[in-house]
Amino acid sequence: MVPCVLYVEDKIDNLMLVRRILEAEGLEVLEATSAREGIEMAERHLPDLILMDINMPEMDGLAATSYLRQVPELSKTPIVAVTANVMRNILEETLAAGCDGYITKPIDIDIFPQQVLDYLNGKGE
Repeated sequence: MVPCVLYVEDKIDNLMLVRRILEAEGLEVLEATSAREGIEMAERHLPDLILMDINMPEMDGLAATSYLRQVPELSKTPIVAVTANVMRNILEETLAAGCDGYITKPIDIDIFPQQVLDYLNGKGE
């Protein structure tokens, strides 16, 4: 079975880049352009990994992550923050919200696929 990754991101260029990278690795990629859509898709599809942008309008990725951690079927699903904000307090907040780790933007296309595979295999940060 092909692993499924849900990427929640409001910037279309980032969605397209991540889709190309992960599909080249043989992964199935689902996309959501808002936190609310991401929650709905996660509950419907139960992906193997969720990549969550933190800074989104309306509802941010931290609130979405906190919500998803309360869904029994998703409580063990790895959720990885993808953020350009690498200030220490933000990174600590991502972990406190329930993220299993984080990947900084801009993503490094040379190491990003292995980072994602590591989280899928339980070896992330």
